[in-house]
Amino acid sequence: MSEKKATKQTSDTIHHKNYAYWVKLAAIGSSSVALLLVIIKFYAWLVSDSSAMLASTTDSILDLFASVMNIVILRFALAPADKEHKFGHGKAESLAGLVQAAFVLGSALLLIFNGVERVINPRVIVHTEVAIWVTIIAIIFTLGLVIFQRFVIKKTGSIVINADALHYQSDLFLNAGVLAAIILSQGIWLQADGVFTIAVALYLLFGAGQIIYQSVYQLMDHELNDDEVAQITSIILAHEHTLGLHELRTRKSGAQRFIQFHLELDDSLSLLEAHSIGDDIEHEICQALAPCEVFIHPDPSSIVAKELKQ
Repeated sequence: MSEKKATKQTSDTIHHKNYAYWVKLAAIGSSSVALLLVIIKFYAWLVSDSSAMLASTTDSILDLFASVMNIVILRFALAPADKEHKFGHGKAESLAGLVQAAFVLGSALLLIFNGVERVINPRVIVHTEVAIWVTIIAIIFTLGLVIFQRFVIKKTGSIVINADALHYQSDLFLNAGVLAAIILSQGIWLQADGVFTIAVALYLLFGAGQIIYQSVYQLMDHELNDDEVAQITSIILAHEHTLGLHELRTRKSGAQRFIQFHLELDDSLSLLEAHSIGDDIEHEICQALAPCEVFIHPDPSSIVAKELKQ
């Protein structure tokens, strides 16, 4: 095995371990926070009978379900490639995103029905002090979790953690709205409780749509973003022996990028020289975009010229 191949494998292994560490830590953290929020919000809903608090509790239950499911899915998605899955298990993340979106959609519809009923038949919220304090506690814990998740997403780009973070970002607005709804429902605007419940449901519907888009984006093997494609092209063309390239194809599965292209080289180069050039380019690409798999097909320039004439 060449030194560059060994270096690439070492780099990919280190990146995979770092990726696995951060996404697992984020998943465990979100599950712990979600469990705490479900317990205190459920209690607040029982004593206050607030529709907005019910919406908030439902959202936290969804977050808990999604976070626990993430831990299970990530154990599979982060497993290395095997005999049956030679390209790895990264797409399990996208499938998890679709499952999350389905549950969010169903819950949002139930909240809409509940909100409409509260608008038609408004009620005064009782024990407001409990609901208010629970909501403040929820905001503090949620804000801390979101900051940590943003940090992890920046380091890993995980679609599962990104989908999970969406729930908790919406919770910040949701909890602020719960406070407003509780206050307004105390004789100022009785329908505020139901109206806000509907607003939360619509926001969840929008969020589910975003998760579906991101998941399908990866499952359909969409090209890497323009900046990464431009970076790959620049690295290839910068090599002194590169005469050109064609049929560049890219995709992403979980954290892993897959890159393949035809490399145009001078006819006079030996097979050994062409292989060495390919190794150099592969090493540079993987240094810039780890972890990745690069597949290079070397083409003699004369063959490319003949194909262009046909």
